[in-house]
Amino acid sequence: MKPRNETERLSNPYNDDKVMAACSIFGMMDISGKAVPGGDVIRAIANMHDRSNGLGGGFAVYGIYPEYADCYAFHVMYPNNETRSDVERYLIKSFAIVHSEEIPTQPAPHIQDPPLVWRYFLLVDSDQRGEQSEEEYVFDRVMTLNTSFPGALVFSSGRNMGVFKGVGYPEEIAHFFHLEDYKGYLWTAHGRFPTNTRGWWGGAHPFSILDWSVVHNGEISSYGTNRRYLEMFAYQCTMQTDTEVVAYAVDLLVRRHGLPIELAAKVFAPPLWKQIDYASQDERTLLTMLRQTYSSLLLNGPFSVIIARQGEMIGLTDRVRLRPLTAATKGDLLFLSSEESAIRLVCPDVETAWTPMGGEPIIGRLRESLPLPKENLEVAVA
Repeated sequence: MKPRNETERLSNPYNDDKVMAACSIFGMMDISGKAVPGGDVIRAIANMHDRSNGLGGGFAVYGIYPEYADCYAFHVMYPNNETRSDVERYLIKSFAIVHSEEIPTQPAPHIQDPPLVWRYFLLVDSDQRGEQSEEEYVFDRVMTLNTSFPGALVFSSGRNMGVFKGVGYPEEIAHFFHLEDYKGYLWTAHGRFPTNTRGWWGGAHPFSILDWSVVHNGEISSYGTNRRYLEMFAYQCTMQTDTEVVAYAVDLLVRRHGLPIELAAKVFAPPLWKQIDYASQDERTLLTMLRQTYSSLLLNGPFSVIIARQGEMIGLTDRVRLRPLTAATKGDLLFLSSEESAIRLVCPDVETAWTPMGGEPIIGRLRESLPLPKENLEVAVA
């Protein structure tokens, strides 16, 4: 058996500083809301093993905590128990803690020195939040926790959903967190091959704030501009990787500014000015306003992302489509993947499979919560 460093060398035989086409993303959603176990998602992301290098893997699962569906589920990493005690004193002052526990884990190959990982199910007291909305109150507390307690990181903070991530191949992270024992109606997964930042537990994907989670393949070369714009709205980037800005940007546009996800996609990957010039007058006016208002949130660089929140899964590539994304459906199931082979491994008889156009969002929604037009009830192509 080759030493681990030799195995990693074989993932990059030419010893390039960057392997630009790497990272794997996968998403599966049952739009009927049926909770499915994670085995197929784990097998699918493991099928793209060679797209990652063991420096990051992770999963987001929706519908995972039905018994605590009204609570905000905080997943928190700690360097030690002293920091945990400090954070828990802050949580007691800020929330009603319904339940807390260490997240169950087990030894996994090659995973070394993991942090302490706990979860807390929290309710917001209306007297404490004052005039703030619940979500804005929770957002403020997450930002405070991630900037005021050295070594502590809230990496998941939504309701009835959870992020599980760390340093390792995604199948190793799944084993570490017992993810085969969890069920959810929406799963996303990521295998990381870092190109610009080091591999560390907080820097693994998905990135999440409130109900939003994002997995990403590519490079956000506009990170500096995006980050400075988001900081004007009190978003603090603490996870040392470019993908974090995508999670915060979609939260700002959709939750705070009220844009539908279809228009948020036009901010991230807008049509070229030449294309806007040929649009109808109303569309040209709208697209021009979006580009002028949110020019600092345009995502430059090659990317494909899967964005998720309660009841919705969105796939999007950059407008030139420099990173791969395949979509497929079968019955109530919607799949998004870096490679079609991963989809066909777990669903050999898909009914439809296609390659979205650059900048064209693929949107899957729960039928009962967010109905789509009758002519396209299951999957929207905006």
